[in-house]
Amino acid sequence: MSDPRATAAAQPSGVGIRTIGQYLPERIVTNADLETMIDTNADWILEKIGIHSRRFASEDDTTVTMGTRALLDACARAGIDKDSIDLLICGTVTPDLMAPAAGVDIMRRAGLTQAVAFDVNSGGCAGSVFALDVAVKYVRSGAYHRVAVVLADTVTKLLDPTDRMTAVIFGDAAACYIVEPTVPGSGIGATMLRNDPDSFSSALVSRDPVTDGDGNRVESAFGQNFIRIVGRDIRNFALDTVPGFVRKLTEEENLTPEDLTMLILHQANRRIVEGIMDGLSLPYDRTVINVDRYGNTSAAGSVLALREAVDTGRIARGDKVALVSFGSGLALGGTLITWSGPEDFLAAV
Repeated sequence: MSDPRATAAAQPSGVGIRTIGQYLPERIVTNADLETMIDTNADWILEKIGIHSRRFASEDDTTVTMGTRALLDACARAGIDKDSIDLLICGTVTPDLMAPAAGVDIMRRAGLTQAVAFDVNSGGCAGSVFALDVAVKYVRSGAYHRVAVVLADTVTKLLDPTDRMTAVIFGDAAACYIVEPTVPGSGIGATMLRNDPDSFSSALVSRDPVTDGDGNRVESAFGQNFIRIVGRDIRNFALDTVPGFVRKLTEEENLTPEDLTMLILHQANRRIVEGIMDGLSLPYDRTVINVDRYGNTSAAGSVLALREAVDTGRIARGDKVALVSFGSGLALGGTLITWSGPEDFLAAV
């Protein structure tokens, strides 16, 4: 039998996800905990949003420290030298500093000496696809061989304690793809990116003067910047738009949603994930839900779900996987993946 690597040089190579690293803060905040912090009801949160706990960054957890831990975890899982990373892309909307880029700080803290780094801000949650697409294009160009894509956000540090909606939804986490060339026919396939500018104000981080019940000024960890969402808009967008988007995405490779082994979705909330699966008439065992345990962790959420599917044996080499995420903008991205095995990855030339 011929070795697929032997003919790879004569054909356009693919680009695959070699491994996924993660970092989850230790602090777990339950619905019962939230009842003591804000005016809310634990049973209502579980029934309407499907979340029973979420992870909150500690005072020592920042976007950069979390992203660094996810990157190092990815390198350890793959058994690769961190200095073999050529390019580092950080997808975030909560950088620790306005400048330099968070990716450069992650590079510094991880001890990378050979890489180039920059950030991608695609509206938070959709970064799991948008930032990945940037990495894939760089690898396909031949400019870089091994690219780390770090998705990290400390969204809970943007919360307004007087806003009961956002306070119950979000959590913090970081994830990291390692992306490399593969043999032809393996890895990332069709990718679609979209924006709906008419829904620009449905999810945003804005500078607002906020006061508590006593008239005292309230600030987040980012000063007067607070996350704002219009829950009904997000739900309607997800349920009305995403199922059709998934159908169109699969058509790009002459597939249907039924042909997918797994459909990994943005972890907006449990009810939205279930609603999208219902809209596609797909069983829930063809997706992974972690928002019930971690909260909506922005772009990291869907990447952590993808890792869980791999780790539990629900995705294997050759399986067809769709990754679809959406966030502020409103931004919507999806990519089809023919999952790569260890034997599919090409050595650096």
